[in-house]
Amino acid sequence: MKRLMIAGLFVLGACQSTQAEELAADGAASESWYPSKYGADDRLGALNNLSAEKTAAAAKLVTTGKTYALGMVTGRDTPAYGPREYDVTVLQLSDGSGTPLGENMATGNDDIVDVWVGIGSQIDGLGHMGINHEYYNGVPVADFVTTSGLTQFGTHLLPPIATRGVLLDMTKAFGDPVAPGTAFNTDEIEAAAKRAGVSIEAGDVVLFYTGTMKSQAGSSELSPAEPGIGVDGIQYLADLGVVAIGSDTWAVEVIPFENEARPFDGHLTMLAKNGVYILENMVTDELAADGVTEFFFTLGAPRLEGTVQAIINPVGIR
Repeated sequence: MKRLMIAGLFVLGACQSTQAEELAADGAASESWYPSKYGADDRLGALNNLSAEKTAAAAKLVTTGKTYALGMVTGRDTPAYGPREYDVTVLQLSDGSGTPLGENMATGNDDIVDVWVGIGSQIDGLGHMGINHEYYNGVPVADFVTTSGLTQFGTHLLPPIATRGVLLDMTKAFGDPVAPGTAFNTDEIEAAAKRAGVSIEAGDVVLFYTGTMKSQAGSSELSPAEPGIGVDGIQYLADLGVVAIGSDTWAVEVIPFENEARPFDGHLTMLAKNGVYILENMVTDELAADGVTEFFFTLGAPRLEGTVQAIINPVGIR
């Protein structure tokens, strides 16, 4: 399986170290980004904006019953950071040719999946990235990270997400596909929402369509550049109370970064500073082709204890 290794900048641990050094250098490490507006002891972040009332209202968006799989198929050739990869081994009872079980001749298969969960369509939990070893709500890394799993912020703790999804089709303003390095900030997001005829509200999940995934279909390498949301746009959506931001790109935020001295500042703004979840590699082209701008979004994250991220297949229903 091909893996694109982008030395230094795109090795996550190195990025975190670089980020910490830059923050220390410019004094940003002391900026006030915690305690969270949801309370000093909160561990769920923007998911606090979900409610039974929000779910019930979103359910009224279902008018045709058409469903959309928003997750991509993850396999051996799925583009990913090295050494992240996927493998599966299928096992049969005995050697596959032994005696069936019982008079009904029962046979079967089982499997073992060896996979990094930060690959393919995924949700980034709040334990994924922090600032100088402090994570959402200022929780120090030593308080929740162990080699056997996270003791806080594990994605198995996420409640079911059933809410309104909003799709913003950025190709209508920038062309299809949107050029790599194109940033979406407040002005671009407001214009896209106006074109879509939607008003973004607290509790929403906002997805972007850029045409990137569709244009790169069949590639087994990560693109070194992509369009995406900028830091100002992220803060704008976070202030509106959205629970998650996603896109048909592998990082969601724009690359090259708006400030090369602040790598993955979009991730830090979403996760650490605002508790907003990241939905990477979302399949949004069918929604865009159908002209869907708002829909019922539902996601039950896999309840694998202690995981930082999770491979997901959210479902959109209109």
